[in-house]
Amino acid sequence: MTRTMIALLAAALIPSLPAGMHAQIKTIPGEHRTVTATVESVDLAARRVVLRMSSGDLRSVRVPNEATRLSEVKPGEKVTATYYDNIVVRTKAPEEPDVDTRTSAVTSAHRAHPAGTSATQQTLTVLVDGIDRDTHSVSFTGPRGWSYQTKVQDAETLEKLHVGDRVDIVWTEATLVSVTPSAK
Repeated sequence: MTRTMIALLAAALIPSLPAGMHAQIKTIPGEHRTVTATVESVDLAARRVVLRMSSGDLRSVRVPNEATRLSEVKPGEKVTATYYDNIVVRTKAPEEPDVDTRTSAVTSAHRAHPAGTSATQQTLTVLVDGIDRDTHSVSFTGPRGWSYQTKVQDAETLEKLHVGDRVDIVWTEATLVSVTPSAK
């Protein structure tokens, strides 16, 4: 689960961008967090893994069908998951058509222990429906009731946006997961 895998995943998803999206105006840095948990149980038939978080809480996680090495995951093993998200915003010309696409990919790493990446990229035409210049935040609404609010660290970029602007959002989320055997 290296930067190389992230770069390969990004390279695989970039060609799915609509024409013109490469002329982006701003990338909004997103979340990046890593969580480690211990496998409590594995239900192969239901494709569910129960994890004990570091807080002691139990979480049940559904494992996608594309994850082919679930049978190798055993109670007591450590699971490390790193979540990333990234948003690219680009203002649209009035005559440009709306976009609403979603691309997903799940890959397995060929390592000694189970590992893999799950990624989703969606491109939406949305409206800027709120800007709070005091808190440096912007909110968007889009198709199917989609809404999102985020802080913008770059004040200059926030100044370029106005309530009512149509923008394309390319939102990429990726989760990298690896399993480490328990110490016996």
